Amino acid sequence: MTGNQEESSPLLDNPETIEKNVNVVEEFEKKNNASASPSPPPLPKQSPPPKPTPPPTPPQVSESYGWTVNGLPLGVVGEPVGRMQWNSNLVSCLGRQDEFWDSDLEVCVLGTVAPCVLSGSTAARLGSAPETFTHHCMTYNALYLLGNCLFGWNCLAPWFSYKTRTVLRRQFNLQGNFEALSRTCGCLGSILEDDLQREQCETMCDFATHFFCHPCSLCQEGREVRRRLPHAPFHAQPILVMVPPPELAMDRDAA
Repeated sequence: MTGNQEESSPLLDNPETIEKNVNVVEEFEKKNNASASPSPPPLPKQSPPPKPTPPPTPPQVSESYGWTVNGLPLGVVGEPVGRMQWNSNLVSCLGRQDEFWDSDLEVCVLGTVAPCVLSGSTAARLGSAPETFTHHCMTYNALYLLGNCLFGWNCLAPWFSYKTRTVLRRQFNLQGNFEALSRTCGCLGSILEDDLQREQCETMCDFATHFFCHPCSLCQEGREVRRRLPHAPFHAQPILVMVPPPELAMDRDAA
């Protein structure tokens, strides 16, 4: 009877029960080992590396068309320089009685007798090329003769010479006729605030001044440029001078 009970016991014959018991024992041993050995401390969290700071962006400069003393746009150099006044009026044909009075008389004579020479000399003082005087003088003379032959008066040369007035006004930051008229009348203030429109109007006024008051405008520009640039540019060519060494010079003296 005893042997039959052992053979019929479900705890001994069932393999699933045996496997469960083995798993329970293994889990119990793992828990004991885990409680016996202390767990290592958690690693400190590393902070992420700092992000590189982007380079500072330069301030954006508004595009403008005005001109300063150096002939640069107003937006590039920052605050604009105040406009300068002309040294003499448009109708001051004899100039001013100062240290440049002799030069003013010369300008008046040239503007009356030989305007091509006066226009070429003014352009040569403003320009940097050595052929500036010849180019302006010959071109002006050709247009002067052509206008007088075809139309009976000098109506073609102002189309060429008014650019010198624009260059002079921009280079020395002189007040233009349009700006002076607007400030005197107190109108067209919106155009003065826009550099592009103001420069276009000033260029048109430069042409109108040369076309309707041509001799006076040539004389005013000549007086102005001679006061601001007293000496005409000297375009000389470099010369290479060969100097013998001192020993060779002493030998020649001894011989």
